[in-house]
Amino acid sequence: MQQLRLIVASLCLIAGLASAATADTACSADKLGVARTLVLSTKGGFEVGFKSYPRSLDLADHEVVLTFDDGPSPKTTPAVLAALRQECVKATFFLIGRNAAADPALVRREVAEGHTIGNHTYSHPILRLLNDAEARRDIERGFAADDEIAYGNAGMEPKTPFFRFPGFADTLALVAWLKSRDIGIFGADLWASDWLKMTPDEERQLVLGRLEKAGRGILLLHDTKQSTAAMLPALLRDLKARGFKIVRIVPGDAKPAFRKAPPGWTSETEAILAKVLPELRARHGGGTPGAAHLPESVE
Repeated sequence: MQQLRLIVASLCLIAGLASAATADTACSADKLGVARTLVLSTKGGFEVGFKSYPRSLDLADHEVVLTFDDGPSPKTTPAVLAALRQECVKATFFLIGRNAAADPALVRREVAEGHTIGNHTYSHPILRLLNDAEARRDIERGFAADDEIAYGNAGMEPKTPFFRFPGFADTLALVAWLKSRDIGIFGADLWASDWLKMTPDEERQLVLGRLEKAGRGILLLHDTKQSTAAMLPALLRDLKARGFKIVRIVPGDAKPAFRKAPPGWTSETEAILAKVLPELRARHGGGTPGAAHLPESVE
């Protein structure tokens, strides 16, 4: 059985690599497609995403990196993957390890269809509410679960060294530890706020408005949300019509270029966490609640 799992995982990986090789060229002109693939070395680590950090990837005007958190979900991820495939688009999925273990076929489908697998802990706790050792264990367990499911085996380091903190609740110690292990930390430049109750059209209009205002960036969505799965086909068509370009990110040997935050930058997520975390601590009596997504703030 173990040998069969390794064979299946290897075939998925080979299919994913083949898809990656043609990702930028295989689409017809009427599809959104992938404008370019950005190869990122994580040697020495990095942190990107203006919501949390004072730098981001050096994207050109109207370039967008699509990222999805918290999956996979059997109820919604298939529709998200179908929408991406219809428009020949590649994205990065930051997986929760226990969700990957619960639905391995979806993870292997993501790999086979040429998407990038990132890591989002095993159980999605608010790591800032754990002690450092507990937080590291959950991160490590997530790395191992994601790699075992996606590729059939797990080594000492994650095969895709991309990581996103649940709720963006990092700590200086965890950031330093991840960077010492050559892992890239991803925040976001803009988000869909799809943890709020919205109709699919309301979410689509919100995302488009934010993209037009920002002009470019790393976009955070959730493939576990019904509204996101429902609105994604129309959103991708709108991005094509409005001249946006999709950038696919993959790990590799190329030193990444970064764009600095404008003067006066402050961390929006830090301001939100300063309000939310005391309430969560009080509500859970000093326990370790799972991470709720950040509430809407100044946007």
